[in-house]
Amino acid sequence: MEFGTTAARLTAMRMLLVVSCLLAATACREKQPVGPSAPLNQQFTLPRGETISIDGTSVRLQFVEVSGDSRCPADAYCVWAGDASVHVRALGANADADYTLHTGDASRATATHRQLRIELVQLAPYPFSSRTIAQDDYRATLKVTAP
Repeated sequence: MEFGTTAARLTAMRMLLVVSCLLAATACREKQPVGPSAPLNQQFTLPRGETISIDGTSVRLQFVEVSGDSRCPADAYCVWAGDASVHVRALGANADADYTLHTGDASRATATHRQLRIELVQLAPYPFSSRTIAQDDYRATLKVTAP
């Protein structure tokens, strides 16, 4: 009879050891790095080519490029303020999409992606007539909101 009790104790101890190891392994496991993230309803600035995760969603937003920049240079007098076209890509949840947002027209500065509103707040740097802006110098300030 004592043999059965010893075997039962050994089995229980083995089970306890396995469960303890599993708990320890999952407790020590760190989150995988996912890159930078931004909260909903707050502005954030992205360098051209960078991608950011939007907190609380499965969406990542990438600033692809500036496809055209005809904004009036800061050191010039213009009849028209001009416009810049900012290409962004929304990624994730099998619903990737490309959008072009504009600086010169508030009605074209936003896009809707899966219940999220993507807004171009600002594009920097502002042009000067004496210099050309390289794609890698651009920074887009964006804001993503949800209803």
